[in-house]
Order: sequence, then C-alpha cells, then structure tokens
Amino acid sequence: MSDVTRKATVPPDLAGERVDKAAAVLFDDFSRAVLATWISDGSLMVDGAQVKPKARLLGGEELALNAQLTAREDWHAAQSVDFQVVFEDEDLLVVNKPPGVVVHPGAGNPDGTLVNGLLAHRPQLAELPRAGIVHRLDKDTSGLLLVAGSLTAHHRLVQDLQQRLVTRRYHAVVEGVMIAGTDIDSPIGRDPRRRTMQRVRPDGRQAQTRVRVVERFRNHTLVGALLMTGRTHQIRVHLSSVGHPLVGDTRYGARGRLPAAPSKALVEVVRAFSRQALHAEHLAFNHPRTRQTCAFDASWPGDFVALVDALREDREAHEP
Repeated sequence: MSDVTRKATVPPDLAGERVDKAAAVLFDDFSRAVLATWISDGSLMVDGAQVKPKARLLGGEELALNAQLTAREDWHAAQSVDFQVVFEDEDLLVVNKPPGVVVHPGAGNPDGTLVNGLLAHRPQLAELPRAGIVHRLDKDTSGLLLVAGSLTAHHRLVQDLQQRLVTRRYHAVVEGVMIAGTDIDSPIGRDPRRRTMQRVRPDGRQAQTRVRVVERFRNHTLVGALLMTGRTHQIRVHLSSVGHPLVGDTRYGARGRLPAAPSKALVEVVRAFSRQALHAEHLAFNHPRTRQTCAFDASWPGDFVALVDALREDREAHEP
C-alpha cells in the first residue's frame, strides 16, 4: 500500500461537470472508477467536504485527495529508457520522446516508460506528483514534452497549461490534399462504444485546433497543428473529423491512401508506417521561475523524414 496525496483547483472549463468526471481529468493517472470510490468513501474531498461522485462543480473548488493505493504500476523504478534531454535546469526538463515510448505507467505498461527513464536520469523527480509530468504525448507520437523539476515549478506549469499559456505545435502528415488551413472548434468526448477512443460529440469538452498547410503532395498533406486546448487524441480526432486522418492512424480512419500510379518506394513507406504520423515539433512557455520566454524545436524522427521524402519524390516524379 502507498499513500496518495494530491490537490487541484477545478478550472473554468470543468465547471458544471460531475466530480468524478472532473477528478478523472485533473488526476488522470487514476481511473474514473477508482476516483469515484475515493469520492464515496471521503478520500477525495471537495472544499473539505465529502460529496457524491455525481455532484456538480461550479469551478474554482479545491479537490483534495488523500487515499491509499495498492501499487500495480511502478512509478518509482529507475530504468534505462530511450529519450533525449533537450534542455534541463533545476526547475524543468524539456525532453524529445521517440515514438513507441509510453509516457507513464498504466494498464498494460507497468514500467519501461518515460517516467522510469526520467527517474534514472534524475532520481529527485520521484518526490514530485507524477514524477514531474505535466502533459502527455501518445505512445506513438514523437517530440517535445515538458517536465517539471521542482514542486513549485510543477504547480506553475500546470497553471500555465490550464490557462493556455504553453504553445504546443505539431507536424502531421494526413491523407488527402487540404486546399487550405482551417480552425477546428469541435467538442471532444469519449466514444461510448469504444471506450479507449475519443470522438467529436456535442456534449464533449471544448476543443480547438489551428491547422495550417505546410506542404502539399499528390494525395497527402503535411500540416502544422497548434493546440489551443489539450484533449486526449485531439489532433487525431479533429483531423479525422474533417476527412483527413493522419497517415498510419487506422484507429481514426486512415486507409493507407495512395496517389495514382505511386512509386514502389512510396507504397512501401506508406504501408510500413504503422503509427500516427504526428510529431510535437515546437514547444514554447514562460519559465516557471524567471517567467522568461523559452522556446524549443525538435527535428523529425527517421520514419517521419522517410515518409515526407518519399512523398516529395513521388510528387516530383509526376510533375510536368
């Protein structure tokens, strides 16, 4: 058994939500079912009072969690894990996560995660909530991730993320040719039939993505996607919803689309691309202590480079 102690303030965008649903967002390393149990037995309090899981929030309340957890995942083991430290000081780390690395332990991934690698790199992170992790990338998404290095920095970075003061820009290769960029403002919620997936739904949480065309190919488009909110699978769901799923993202509608008369090389690259073609290429934020602007960029990983190169070669081979 281990003690779990957390606190969080309910942000405005969770006003009106049930306590258990809001808690699942604010304490997302625990399942909603586990959190509901803790709410019911008083381990998770709202402004110091015990409430029912279905109680509605107004926004601004303090959720205080003081519970005992039977350890299933290992959040404390220091292990060798592949990732690159782009920047580091006493307050934070910026890391470049390769595709295929899970960010934190959870169901099906008890260890061998980025968290375990971070603990090997900097053991003091074990003293912080979620080992300093303040936002996530999907397992098969590559790129930049911001990690707090101190408790004070953790609180400030979480606040900045909630207030949308952190800039997160991605590059993605999508199926189909996008004529122009678009601002997608469509609420996202859990898919009721496939619980591990998200979908656009009118009763979902507000989600906004700014999409801009970077480069067009014969039947694909390289886009830049700027997160205005940070919902689970947001870019993948939004681009799929407008008819342009990410290459390799069969979960959200990718079909391995190819242009007419594709080269053998392009066919091989597209068919072999087994993850969503999504890379977190730019991260900018105010330093949690100095408040100076920090900005970082990460180059594409090898598979992403190979995909774009093959699409360029195909386009050039068919130009008049």
